[in-house]
Amino acid sequence: MLNNSIEILSLEDIGCLEDIPETSPTIEGNAIQKARYVFEKYGYSCFADDTGLEVEVLGGEPGVYSARYAGNQKNSNDNIDKLLKKLQHSSNRNAQFITVISLLIDGETTCFRGVIKGQIGVKKIGEFGFGYDPIFIPDGYNKTFAEMDLSEKNKISHRALAILKLKDYLARIS
Repeated sequence: MLNNSIEILSLEDIGCLEDIPETSPTIEGNAIQKARYVFEKYGYSCFADDTGLEVEVLGGEPGVYSARYAGNQKNSNDNIDKLLKKLQHSSNRNAQFITVISLLIDGETTCFRGVIKGQIGVKKIGEFGFGYDPIFIPDGYNKTFAEMDLSEKNKISHRALAILKLKDYLARIS
């Protein structure tokens, strides 16, 4: 997606094998924290992201705790089961996925946000994707993210929208 003037290295490429802390109370804060960690510890300009699912009737839960909603084991099925149980008597199933990408270049941070609104289904449907994909139905669709193939999902997802903003920004500055 990026032109040849930008070389992308993985965390493994730079020797970063540890878990990077995510202690901020916000999705944006965690993205910034992860990018700063790599910049300060390894000296590389970098980008990092964080993603969360926010459910309206639950006041934004699971939000920043999306991956560990049902516990530190970070089990997607457990997370989904907990969320569905909390919503079992609710007619309001409005939700949104948010991804924030934090780009840190030479100590300066720029953030890119992607949001997709939708509904939480009543049961898990679909074989593709990960996380909450089997219960998230994006607005304008009648199927979950987990029922979409990767190319379809990547045209509309929160992460794809944030990545496109990052890509456009990098094209402008390089």
